[in-house]
Amino acid sequence: MRLIVTRPTGQEHDLTVRLEALGHEVVHSPLIRIEPLSDEPIDLEGYDWVVVTSANGARELLRRASGRMPRVAAIGQATADAIGGADLIPRVSTQEGLAAEMPRPAGRVLVAAAEGARPYLVEALAADFVPLYRTHAIHPDPAPVGDLCLLASASAASAFGALATGIPAISIGPETTRAALDGGVEVLAEATTHDLDGLVAAVRRLTAKD
Repeated sequence: MRLIVTRPTGQEHDLTVRLEALGHEVVHSPLIRIEPLSDEPIDLEGYDWVVVTSANGARELLRRASGRMPRVAAIGQATADAIGGADLIPRVSTQEGLAAEMPRPAGRVLVAAAEGARPYLVEALAADFVPLYRTHAIHPDPAPVGDLCLLASASAASAFGALATGIPAISIGPETTRAALDGGVEVLAEATTHDLDGLVAAVRRLTAKD
């Protein structure tokens, strides 16, 4: 099977190797580019919690963090791994899932995420917000050709939808699935665990049926 991997350049290697080990042909077609917004330090002193919603955000926060790291809440195991571990990883990998599991009162909270991120967590937790990076959609011409597309973020899902290829997809989690469906993409499966292990397992399950 010919699989399209859409992760940003430099972040595709591990997934590509694992899929090729399963006997699939892999096409790397990055659909998003990550642009850090600043090199200025982010002062974490005085916060009780910091919330990170993506692995890109976690890496950017680590790069710029100043002061003692407070307790960390992360959406998804991959995000937690990128920041060196988390005190809270919600069972449902969405902003709503994280907000539901945060202790109350949460104290002073900093949400560190992409520019233009959904404000749900900021509002639900009365949190401060710092934008860490900007996501740029990439529109390859010609569009990638394959049997199945693997979508590892909502922004990549939106970019894939804009290509209108008609190729179905596997999604890494609920927010990515929502973005894909909103973009008209048929989602054949969603990863049970919202990380690369989950994506690979979903590929195994789906292709075993063929």
